[in-house]
Amino acid sequence: MAVGILYVWWQRLEDRPAWWLALLPLGPALWCFWMTGRLARHAYVLLSPLGIEIFPLFRAEERLQLIPWSEVAHAGVDDARQWLTITLAGYEDAKVLVSLAPMDSRVRSLLAAAVDGVMTRRAEGGAGGS
Repeated sequence: MAVGILYVWWQRLEDRPAWWLALLPLGPALWCFWMTGRLARHAYVLLSPLGIEIFPLFRAEERLQLIPWSEVAHAGVDDARQWLTITLAGYEDAKVLVSLAPMDSRVRSLLAAAVDGVMTRRAEGGAGGS
């Protein structure tokens, strides 16, 4: 809105547009913020053939973590479906804890089933990362 007002002042227009025209970009801007939050909730933790990808909301280009399946000894979701615990191979005391609070409860149950499936397949010696 301030940009629109500054533009009108800078141009010194005699027939100024209505003041409410500066509010028109507000709707698409709010929609973009809402969509960003929604997409961030759905792409927070991804299971890929390479490993487990963890996308943070802020500074994703710097803080993105990819944990390859070859470095994962065990992964699991707790009973309350609030934490994803990843135990690193070769280190019994080295764990990565990922909070699942930003995710929807339905997505958490699907993630828990997927992690359990991958760990079961790896224990059987099949495909799934090893």
